[in-house]
Amino acid sequence: MGYAHATIHHNMLALRDRAAGEQGQGTVEYIGLLLLIGGLIGAVAAAKVDGGKVATTIADRLKQAISDVKVTR
Repeated sequence: MGYAHATIHHNMLALRDRAAGEQGQGTVEYIGLLLLIGGLIGAVAAAKVDGGKVATTIADRLKQAISDVKVTR
C-alpha cells in the first residue's frame, strides 16, 4: 500500500506543478482577444441593422485600424 500511495502522491505533485506553470497561457490570451474582437464585430453588425451613423463610424475606424497594422519580422 505504501508504494501505491507514494506513486499517487508523486503524480498529484507533478500535476499540480504542471497546472501552476505558464505553459499554454498565450493560447488563453489569444482566445480572449478573439472573443473580444468577435464581440465588437457582433455589436457593430447589430448596430448596423438600426441604420445608425455610430455603427458606420465604428466600422470605418476598425477597418482603418486594421489596415494601419504593420507586421515586422
